[in-house]
Amino acid sequence: MRTMRMILAGMMMAVTCAEMQADDGVQIRCNQVGCYPQQEKVIVVEGVNPSGKVRITMPDGKVVKAKAIRKAVSPLSQKTRYVVNLGELTTPGDYRVSVGKDACMLHVSEHAYRDIATASLRLFYLIRSGVPIDDAVYSRPLGHPDTQVLVHNSAASPLRPAGTVISSPYGWYDAGDYNKYVVNSAFSIGLMFAAYEMQRDYFANLKTNIPESGNQTPDLLDEMMFNLRWFLTMQDPYDGGVYHKLTTPNFEGMFMPADCHQPRYVVAKSVTATLDFAAVMADAARLFEPYQTDYPGFSAQAAAMAERAYQWAKANPTAFYHQHLLKDPVVTTGGYGDGSASDEFFWAATALYRLTGKQAYLDDALQYQPKQFTTPSWGNVATLGAYDWLSSPLVGLPEQAGRLYGEMLNQLMAYCDTVIEGVDQSSFQSPYGNKARDFGWGCLAEHCCCQAMALLYADRLMGTERYRRYAMQNADYLLGRNATGYCFVTGFGDKSPMHPHHRLSEADGIVAPFPGMLVGGPNPGQQDRREVGPDGYPSNFPDESYVDIMASYASNEIAINWNASLVAFLCWLDALAE
Repeated sequence: MRTMRMILAGMMMAVTCAEMQADDGVQIRCNQVGCYPQQEKVIVVEGVNPSGKVRITMPDGKVVKAKAIRKAVSPLSQKTRYVVNLGELTTPGDYRVSVGKDACMLHVSEHAYRDIATASLRLFYLIRSGVPIDDAVYSRPLGHPDTQVLVHNSAASPLRPAGTVISSPYGWYDAGDYNKYVVNSAFSIGLMFAAYEMQRDYFANLKTNIPESGNQTPDLLDEMMFNLRWFLTMQDPYDGGVYHKLTTPNFEGMFMPADCHQPRYVVAKSVTATLDFAAVMADAARLFEPYQTDYPGFSAQAAAMAERAYQWAKANPTAFYHQHLLKDPVVTTGGYGDGSASDEFFWAATALYRLTGKQAYLDDALQYQPKQFTTPSWGNVATLGAYDWLSSPLVGLPEQAGRLYGEMLNQLMAYCDTVIEGVDQSSFQSPYGNKARDFGWGCLAEHCCCQAMALLYADRLMGTERYRRYAMQNADYLLGRNATGYCFVTGFGDKSPMHPHHRLSEADGIVAPFPGMLVGGPNPGQQDRREVGPDGYPSNFPDESYVDIMASYASNEIAINWNASLVAFLCWLDALAE
């Protein structure tokens, strides 16, 4: 794994091209992980007009020159930069690109994203809850067995009164904290299921070195199953409603899981968690059907639970989660609250229609269909329903369903055609990162990776390869060709986050954080400025408002929904090289 930087205690960090600013003030921004041979090769230079100064040292030692193709003035900071096209560098190998005293390495490979894609998926193994983790670097003992979980009074029902003890093990730690949230877990699984459906052959062969890797099921589905096993425990067996989350009353300190001792609760059932559960279980029932040898009976169980959850949601359409109403004890952990369930109804009805073919579910999908395409987030899951439609075969669909498929496709294409406008005048030669609204909480996932995923859908469905170029440009941005010069995925590139807001990485005594984690990214809201301190953020410009310190939960936290977008995006790119 040549591109992975695994820095352990006692090792000195190498001073690399992306980490230093040359004495002459020149800064080069480039993709620090790699490019495919046929992918466009672009760098961005700040601090000098590089015309006539760009030197490329080829793998064989030959030196050639490149020119700036245009000047770009940032609409966010008014900084002047120069976009340089390096030309047709199609031979695999390492290319040294220098401008004055500054330089960067450009790695060209047939499998440029294999290592980082695999690490982004394997990250989910490293954040499993309730089991010991066996890893060459990041092993740890079992923490949070969750076999003695209390029913909070907000979640009580006649046959499960407050204080009832239930067993609810497994699942993934959600983010920088140690709690488990149905809404975000369902969204994360749904996003990865979407990529799986479009690249099944690729995922059938992708191995991530997890305990299940030797079975007959693709590793991605095995990893989803670890979280789905927790889902099976989050539905009240007596009425079909789904608990919103499993949580401690307050966030834990920066301790390892085995050292955490707060009581853990399941709290109030919500319509959004229940519908997200229904959608994911319906899709899981369908996708796991071929793997009965490894998971006998699961598909039938998941299908029944999905339909029962949907019935509960139909009977309780206004049962939204209101954390401020929770008492005895008060709960202050992540809320994942939502005041509308129309998008969840659309996703769940769509998934259940695909599973069962029942007209009632199609009628509900038609009722709740979105009016336009938006990049998906845990709070707006309508696009996961759209992806369910776009990955289903058209053959045999009744007229109403075929029309809905067509509307989802038209919305997707309208969105993609809009986001690629103006790329050739942008500061970093990418669809993402050109407007202030591109930046904020979790922006690198919801706005960068998810935008690129939409472009890959367009590329696949239209069969033109026109949109693939733009998706790869977002990868360039994410991996170093941006205003900060960071590759925003831990463990990769020459300058990546070393201090994410992540309890496991902070408390384990290992210098390097878990590899393959996507941080939230530049966030001009700076909601953590009190914790970060007055001198923490280096800039208030939207695309530079990022700081690599543990206290920065607003710009430097990790989360499963963000990593799910990274998995979906980079694994799809890696699949294109097959």
